[in-house]
Amino acid sequence: MTYLEPQRPAAARIDTLDSLREHLQWAIELEHATLPPYLCALYSLDPERNPDAVELVSTVFVEEMLHLALAANLLNAVGGRPRLDTPEMLPPYPRRLPHGELELSLLPFGAEALEMFLRLERPAPPGAPAEGDGYETIGQFYDAVEQGLRDLCDRLGEREVFCGDPARQVSGAHFRHTAGALFAVEDLESALGALGEIVEQGEGTSHGEVWDGDQDVFHPDREEVAHYYRFQELRAGRRYRRGDTPQSGPTGEEVLVNLAAVRPMRPNPRLSDYAAGSAIRTAQEEFNHTYCALLNQLEQAFNGSPKQLGVATGTMFALKAQAEALMRMPDEDGTTAGLTFEYVPPESRR
Repeated sequence: MTYLEPQRPAAARIDTLDSLREHLQWAIELEHATLPPYLCALYSLDPERNPDAVELVSTVFVEEMLHLALAANLLNAVGGRPRLDTPEMLPPYPRRLPHGELELSLLPFGAEALEMFLRLERPAPPGAPAEGDGYETIGQFYDAVEQGLRDLCDRLGEREVFCGDPARQVSGAHFRHTAGALFAVEDLESALGALGEIVEQGEGTSHGEVWDGDQDVFHPDREEVAHYYRFQELRAGRRYRRGDTPQSGPTGEEVLVNLAAVRPMRPNPRLSDYAAGSAIRTAQEEFNHTYCALLNQLEQAFNGSPKQLGVATGTMFALKAQAEALMRMPDEDGTTAGLTFEYVPPESRR
């Protein structure tokens, strides 16, 4: 008797406006879920002794913030309401990518973190199916969103799909360290442009190119490398140059990575690791208060108060100072204190 592997059930199509809005909220959660791991890796790096790694990781983080804003514009465009200041945005780490398969951890920069980032940003294989839930790559998730958008516009018409208030769109903001653009979403063309910006910056143009289609802001004479390939550069210790391909790997100038200049943050730290009132726990609590205030400011910015985006930028500077201080706080086991990213209810915030 032959036993067959059970087939995975086909994911439900995005065939209603409510389903589309649900998936675009998931997109916001997905883009946000990448931020804490990138911040932990970034702030564990000594910027003076690891400038190349700081540059590459910080550009990825900034572009993930851009993707978060574009996802919010997409949701607003179809009549949804972006939610960021909720406990669901900050479940305990390690955690799975929202509605996906990949597990995320809070780690210092190093080989383990790079492998996680490469799995996170890896391009969808050729012919991979669109998957709106249980996706294996982010590109497959956004393919399902694009498919749903196109189908709904065909059936209902663009005016019915793009029924959101244009005043809730956030655009024209300057995101440092990226050539990517934050623009308003008002119809199918601009929605597809937003999806393309997100996917191409992550995995490259045409699902098989090293480059993301923009010029490198630090090196205007060359094209910008997509996120997946930036992490390949860090792993290989080389830059991609014109003529390089995914198959060739990077063959350009050296990328200096000094693993001795990485602060040994405790992996997946928790407040419960430390006694109440201790210096480390108090500093971690302060960081969590600031981070949740940032989530609240972003939620306001994406729900009719776009000027809050500027306030959120100021909060990011405070957050950086708190994070760097935590990364320098030694623990008894030889590690340093890390960032726990635990949710603080609004009524408990300072």
